[in-house]
Amino acid sequence: MIYIFIKVAFGGACGAIARYMTVTLAGRIFGGAFPFGTLAVNVIGSLLIGALAVLLLSTSRGLSYAPLVITGFLSGFTTFSAFSLDALNLIQSGQSLQALIYVGGSVFLSFGVVAFGAVLARGLIL
Repeated sequence: MIYIFIKVAFGGACGAIARYMTVTLAGRIFGGAFPFGTLAVNVIGSLLIGALAVLLLSTSRGLSYAPLVITGFLSGFTTFSAFSLDALNLIQSGQSLQALIYVGGSVFLSFGVVAFGAVLARGLIL
């Protein structure tokens, strides 16, 4: 079991580094007025998780790489990819309403709590 944790941790560290490099590069190329880097990692990560979920999760050999690549690297790179895969899985299993609730709830609740967290932190600072 510890071996799986090491795979996830190593993949996550590599994904976080890749995210930092991608965001930094996009900032240098496009400037910082719009979060192009975050948009890029979300789109790239979603593309990769869609392809890799099919490729890795369909074979027993691929399953051994899933903790490193899907859970580790891609989650370190962007959690948006996991969010997108979860929504796709709901849709593909015929649970379109649940997918809509999941997507809407995730976006609006996450935005709401990030705003609430900022308000709380500002209250502590001031």
